[in-house]
Amino acid sequence: MTGTLYLVATPIGNLRDIAQRALEVLKAVDVIACEDTRQTGKLLSHYGIRKPMVVLHDHNERQRTPQLLQRLCAGESVALVADGGTPLISDPGWRLVHDAIAAQIPVTWIPGATALIGALVLSGLPTERFMFEGFLPAKRGARRRRLESLKDEERTVVLYESPHRFLKTLREIREVLGDIKLACARELTKMFEEVRRGSVSELIAHFEQHAPRGEFVIVLSNRA
Repeated sequence: MTGTLYLVATPIGNLRDIAQRALEVLKAVDVIACEDTRQTGKLLSHYGIRKPMVVLHDHNERQRTPQLLQRLCAGESVALVADGGTPLISDPGWRLVHDAIAAQIPVTWIPGATALIGALVLSGLPTERFMFEGFLPAKRGARRRRLESLKDEERTVVLYESPHRFLKTLREIREVLGDIKLACARELTKMFEEVRRGSVSELIAHFEQHAPRGEFVIVLSNRA
């Protein structure tokens, strides 16, 4: 009899933002697959959970997946977690889920936090239809083409961006899409949570005076 693969959402900041069911699963599984044992270790330690951890990230997912599948096929249960939020959302784990489904291993989801939904509902922009673009491509040409494809997009768009590319991305958005309305969220659920709303130019002016820190979620709309 095979084990079960649990996709467990974890807090994106405040450690209290975790489902009771998620804690029960983390206590019950045989092993926890995570991006960074230090980050996941903080969560487990906070709740007094001691479980073996296996590192699964972008650089070793192809090699680590067969090992985890072997354990699942042997009847062990595995919890897959991200450093924060819902697994697979701009995080590793897709290959493991895909191969587990192909092997007819039960896969289930334990709901919880995800930064893109938090930023969307805090943005003040239309929420009835939206699309998630994740991180824009690193290369300038590919980034430009991706932004060009959003010119006629009627849905609200959600992007992720790192602090060191954040201002560059805002300037490129203004060049391609114009001085549209958007919202930028960072440090969601943490002590220094910040959501700034306004035109692209207004937010560029602000962050030129206040160095961007933390991971950002950018929410933009051509209709606002």
